[in-house]
Amino acid sequence: MKKDWPALRSDEEAERFVAEADLTEYDFSTMVPVSFELRRKDRSVSLRLPEALLEVVKRAAARQGIPYQRFMRQAIERAVATEAELRR
Repeated sequence: MKKDWPALRSDEEAERFVAEADLTEYDFSTMVPVSFELRRKDRSVSLRLPEALLEVVKRAAARQGIPYQRFMRQAIERAVATEAELRR
């Protein structure tokens, strides 16, 4: 049986853990991808949506544990990713 991940409360604890632990002993099945938004958001957009659609968006964002505006931004990024890749 694989070990559960320890709670790491600082960067220093995480660095020490990675340096010293045998990571093959730990269960990776519960890992989820995480994305970091490092770019500054310098433009805003006003968008009118039906209330029912906004509620569905908010619930979907909550299931993913992210703010609904980030969820919407990620959906837009996914929608245009293929088009942007084709132009390269």
